[in-house]
Amino acid sequence: MTLHIFNPEHDIALASNLSNFTAPHAGRQLRADLGLLPALWAEEGDIILVENVEYATKAWKRLRQRLVPMLGITCSNAWNNSFQRLEQLVPTPGITRVNPWGWDKAIRQELVRKGISLSILPSDEYLDTIRQLSHRQTAAQLLPSLQMKGTVGEAFLCDSIQAVEQQLKVYQRIVLKAPWSSSGRGIRFINGELNEYHRGWIHNLLKSQGGVMVEPYYCKVKDFGMEFESTDNGIRYLGLSLFHTTNGAYTGNILATEHVKRGLLSRYVSVDLIDCVKEKICNTLQLGNYRGPFGVDMMIVSGGLLHPCVEINLRRTMGHIALAISPVEDDVCKVMRIDYAGSYKLRIRKIYLK
Repeated sequence: MTLHIFNPEHDIALASNLSNFTAPHAGRQLRADLGLLPALWAEEGDIILVENVEYATKAWKRLRQRLVPMLGITCSNAWNNSFQRLEQLVPTPGITRVNPWGWDKAIRQELVRKGISLSILPSDEYLDTIRQLSHRQTAAQLLPSLQMKGTVGEAFLCDSIQAVEQQLKVYQRIVLKAPWSSSGRGIRFINGELNEYHRGWIHNLLKSQGGVMVEPYYCKVKDFGMEFESTDNGIRYLGLSLFHTTNGAYTGNILATEHVKRGLLSRYVSVDLIDCVKEKICNTLQLGNYRGPFGVDMMIVSGGLLHPCVEINLRRTMGHIALAISPVEDDVCKVMRIDYAGSYKLRIRKIYLK
């Protein structure tokens, strides 16, 4: 039996690297409102950790009723599992595995405090591996092996303001990124020169995270990604993720078959190029002893070029959720969004692709 946890504050917790970590209010509310999401990939008999069992049960019933006809399944064989509060977990016989959104020191300590056995929780060494691999330098190191005709992309780790200024002289327009940060946070766009605010921001990053990532600015045309799973037998490709962002923050995913998503991307770049990048990631990326889902964010930039590795997310992603509820028919296309109106809700609506 597996215990599933939606901890969307993971990226911020990873950056803090603290066992006793308090997530920002938005992160706590997102977890409380959407804690039911692991029910989408949990197996029959698994447990999903939520803060309010009654709320999660009702919300799951409504969501399942919408998904069943779209996915071509029946209610009788769809997602039979249970919701529990953290306080109800111990004693709970039969839990042999814990599967959070992402592993960090904070979520492990939360489970330890509630009596979950250390024997089924990751070691300090494993958590350190995940944190180091989650550093944006992992993506920067992978980039050269993905370069081929039709691709673009560079990234550098700078350990001083002077090093950042040198890159700015070369590229004129750059993007600064914190080595560890959550989506839409920890990013600054620089055009021409650094002002005092930027210098202060860089100084703080150098002190807290030991460096700052610098990338040339690329004119983005479209966001997308590839979702994978690291297994004992190597890296397994799961599918494409076509998503939307606003100011770097996630806003939604297209729900469609792989065939339809490939067709959409073929309007911008060759699918042969996409397949070649996919194969290189599976054969080249080294993730040590990490086992679990991960995603590689990419983008198409002006001129019909592919940036094959904007960042690597060593955790489950919204793209994995989209894959879990993708339609089975090519003529069904929907969009999945996370909306906020006093509370966070997963919304799914039909779209018409031109």
